Amino acid sequence: MAHLKRYSMPEFWPLARKAESYVTTPMPGPHQKYNCFPLKVIVRDSLKFAESSGEAKKILNAGKVLVDKKVRKEPRFPVGFMDVLEIPELKVRYRVNINKRGLVLEKIGENESGIKLCRITGKAILKGGIQQLNLHDGRNILSKGPYRVGDSLMIEIPGQKILKHYSLKKGEPALIIAGRNMGVTGRIKDIKERKSMLEKSTVTIETEKGRDIETLKDYVMVGTLSEIPESAPEKEEEPKPKKEKEPSKEGGFSDEGAEAPSIARSAFKRKKEKQDKEQA
Repeated sequence: MAHLKRYSMPEFWPLARKAESYVTTPMPGPHQKYNCFPLKVIVRDSLKFAESSGEAKKILNAGKVLVDKKVRKEPRFPVGFMDVLEIPELKVRYRVNINKRGLVLEKIGENESGIKLCRITGKAILKGGIQQLNLHDGRNILSKGPYRVGDSLMIEIPGQKILKHYSLKKGEPALIIAGRNMGVTGRIKDIKERKSMLEKSTVTIETEKGRDIETLKDYVMVGTLSEIPESAPEKEEEPKPKKEKEPSKEGGFSDEGAEAPSIARSAFKRKKEKQDKEQA
């Protein structure tokens, strides 16, 4: 199914519910259906780089948009929590963060675009005692470190090198990622493990204002991106430009390595002119 009714889409999508009947649904991938944005919605509606669905598709087919340092051309590709979206041509970078209303795009600097914070949602022991860590964004990392489910890892993208480990324990910075207190940050004050199958483990978060919030353990992500280690990549390599392919006999363009047609190119040009005026 390529579309869903607008009245059933997530509230944080930047779309009017009654303007149209349908909207693009995210494809199966690293994030759940209602906890992500379709890539086309970000390009067209959130960032306003395109005025229509056709323009957005042409921009994506030209390979101008990167998600976690990888070119993504599928309009329905799911972009979710902590993913990094880049447009090298405009030198802009965004991270999908969370607030009280849901997911939101935040502009970030170049030094932050090469790192990502991931929550460990599962763990398996493989042959030789190697651990397979399952992360919240669908990644799997093999390691032998003292990692537990609920901990968080700061990793380098796209190489997945572990830069820092945050243990779920008292005193660590944390973010509530679900529930009615979603988006609240603070430090872990107390952790209560369940004693029976009828109970649920909870975590108490102390906010900067001194307020204590108790929430489910599954709703907490430990760690912060404000503490970037020295080993983090400071500068990214600019992608090599691809050669433009000649148009076919029918006058069309090939999707692979081809430059975006004039309509999509004009959308980028408008955005560039606006940025130049703001800098001037």
